[in-house]
Amino acid sequence: MNANEVRQKYLDFMKKKGHVEIAPAPLVLEGDPTTLFTGSGMQPLMPYLLGEPHPDGKRLVDSQPCMRLQDIEDVGDPRHTTVFEMLGNWSLGDYFKEEQIRNFFEFLTAEIGLDPRKIYVTCFAGDEKYGIPRDDEAAEIWKQLFAETDIKAEITEIGTAENGAKRGIAEGERIFFYNDKENWWSRGGGIESTPIGDPCGPDSEVFYDFGEENQDEAKYGKSHPASDGARFMEIGNQVFMQYRRLPDGSFEELANKNVDFGGGLERITAASLDSYDVFRISLLKPIVDKLAQLSHKDYESNTSDMRIIADHLRGAYLLSAQGLTPSNKQQGYALRRLIRRAILKALHLGIEQNFLQEVIPIVAENYSSLPAEILTHRDQVELILEKEEKVFRQTLNRGIRELHKLKAQGLTGVELFKLQDTYGFPLELSVEEAYRQNIDLSKNWRAEFDEELRKQRERSQTASKGMFKGGLEDQGEQTVKYHTTAHLVLAAMQKLIDPNIDQKGANITHERLRFDFGIERKLEPEEIAKIEKQVNEWIEADLPVTHAEYDKDYARNVLKAHGQFWDRYPDKVTVYMVGDEKNPVSVEICGGPHVERTGGLGKFRIVKEESSARGVRRIKAILE
Repeated sequence: MNANEVRQKYLDFMKKKGHVEIAPAPLVLEGDPTTLFTGSGMQPLMPYLLGEPHPDGKRLVDSQPCMRLQDIEDVGDPRHTTVFEMLGNWSLGDYFKEEQIRNFFEFLTAEIGLDPRKIYVTCFAGDEKYGIPRDDEAAEIWKQLFAETDIKAEITEIGTAENGAKRGIAEGERIFFYNDKENWWSRGGGIESTPIGDPCGPDSEVFYDFGEENQDEAKYGKSHPASDGARFMEIGNQVFMQYRRLPDGSFEELANKNVDFGGGLERITAASLDSYDVFRISLLKPIVDKLAQLSHKDYESNTSDMRIIADHLRGAYLLSAQGLTPSNKQQGYALRRLIRRAILKALHLGIEQNFLQEVIPIVAENYSSLPAEILTHRDQVELILEKEEKVFRQTLNRGIRELHKLKAQGLTGVELFKLQDTYGFPLELSVEEAYRQNIDLSKNWRAEFDEELRKQRERSQTASKGMFKGGLEDQGEQTVKYHTTAHLVLAAMQKLIDPNIDQKGANITHERLRFDFGIERKLEPEEIAKIEKQVNEWIEADLPVTHAEYDKDYARNVLKAHGQFWDRYPDKVTVYMVGDEKNPVSVEICGGPHVERTGGLGKFRIVKEESSARGVRRIKAILE
């Protein structure tokens, strides 16, 4: 069974169970300072899990593309990926443990065809200190389900993963109790770190058994579900939000309990193939096969490099297809890092020519069924990624030349950092090239490099302190003036240059406006002059700046308001208008703050126009 079939079977199955399919959120979370990407299926639904009613009801289902760069160093093993797709269903105060557990078991066995004898589960062992009982309810539901399929399912308590590695599991044991590190959900992690006022609760994880022969006991200890070994792989997690933490640190049961389920599409598909290697499923194997063809090397001998390339290029495609371009900041930097790591691993395989144009069409075909609402820039992906590959290969050549200049004197960590920071030459390649060319490295080069990196991060954190959502440094009078001016700038560009120009970012302080916008070319001097002239005319007209709340659909379809994140906006949005309401010059979704009239803004002047990233230009402007 291929991944697209598994996804569709899941959505259809849950809809038959009364769930409403909702659109997945964008993978790229531009403008949200709390996180770079959507990292879980529940993330876009958190307001509704916290109590806000969902417009589509109490039973929801979707398939959410996710990205977790914290796993990037683990990619290369059989199961870790930076990008994955989370099958999710939710009960918002409707059904609870019995229906959820039965539904998932039925989906895995009846719809996907998994052997129930290869399914093992875990439940929460309870916490005596906080008076939270062991989740015997979930365990007994599982025991009854297994009994109905004539499977003996003994219940046992393991407690910790460390204890599991020592004891292993006995014949007949199938339902396991673990502590809060393994089987408790809260936004803070374990019980002790559960935030005050938050919903939380036990979870029940579901594992597929690939066989004892796949467990590396010398490395991971004896096999048990929560082990990192290859015998068991988690394929789904059912979170039962039944508690809330009180101000005194204790917990109380919720009157309205929620279910949050997440199951890995890639892992469930791998289980359907009885393969613990997710890189053998339909979303990844065709990429690996192409790499083997290009490198003239086999997958079995080069698994780590090929897995990393396949994973990273899949992530690069999905990010680019949602309109992200490579850059040196935030999400754009993450995209650039994925592309460049993939190219470096390709060099390890001996692929020295440009190769992305060979691979990206395969990824595109794999994701042809994802909705256009998510992949809004499919047609631009190949151009964006091929340009980045060309530039990076030029960077590699330049970095190698600079490295060879230092050959006689050897390399210190400071120089290695400069090669990476100034020339974009990656540390791992510098070290590899140094060994290959017999260039001396200073045991403390790593410590020197890390110290330079720490200093850079400290500078970056200092520069970003106090940044408000929306790109404002603060909410002082002058900063607010620049914020309103940003709306006028976008409106002028759309009127004079291209109505499809959209904002890609903004950084606003009390001293200046920095505004990024999407366009494939440099602005001409006469265009800059026209924008300045138009903005100043609107300022001199002393136009009113008003705002009101509207239904999202009305704002989008009737008011034609400009917005960047329609799928993430709530049902009610705040719309700011500049000018007469019957014929405004600017209509934007925004959270404010703004001036009341444009007349007091001052004289607008663009002081610089430059490239920010591929397909993105930047202006810097001041009010005099």
